[in-house]
Amino acid sequence: MGNALTAAAAGFGTGLSLIVAIGAQNAFVLRQGIRRKAVLPVVAICAVSDAVLIACGVGGLGVLVTAWPAALTAIRAVGAAFLLCYALLAARRALRPSSLEASGPAVHSGRRAVLTCLAMTWLNPHVYLDTVLLLGAVAAGHGQLRWQFAVGAATASLCWFTALGFGARLLAPFFRRASSWRALDALVATTMLLTGLSLAAGA
Repeated sequence: MGNALTAAAAGFGTGLSLIVAIGAQNAFVLRQGIRRKAVLPVVAICAVSDAVLIACGVGGLGVLVTAWPAALTAIRAVGAAFLLCYALLAARRALRPSSLEASGPAVHSGRRAVLTCLAMTWLNPHVYLDTVLLLGAVAAGHGQLRWQFAVGAATASLCWFTALGFGARLLAPFFRRASSWRALDALVATTMLLTGLSLAAGA
């Protein structure tokens, strides 16, 4: 039992260290949380997707992905195009204060938020590199306890996205000002632009 808990704790720490960094997915979840729009499905998509990818990595899919680099190249190209388009939309919102009021209409419908979150998650090659390959390799080092490691990593993902999505509402008073929304959208646009350019350069 002690070894299993140790492996799970290692998985939790490793998983958390990989997902806490600011990125396109985290920025999107943060914005949805502040707007209080489709938070539950967005959080669920991120957490469940991570759990599936972690399981695939621990189960050995990372070996297959490594053997077929064309798959990552294709995902990188599509992901770059998607992130650059989203960066333009975020920049447009930042330049139009009238669309930034927290009490105004939602930027995304629930359906669009879900579709955007799915694309943000599954078209991001960093997800495969970090979650499938890296976590899969680290989990393999735990031998028979690799699935306990996977449970810990998946739990870290669930905790993080739940805290980010539902905790973001605590920032609502700050975002009653249009200037705050402008700053957030500028950050989102910059994050996604840099990520998209980095993916495009690697494609």
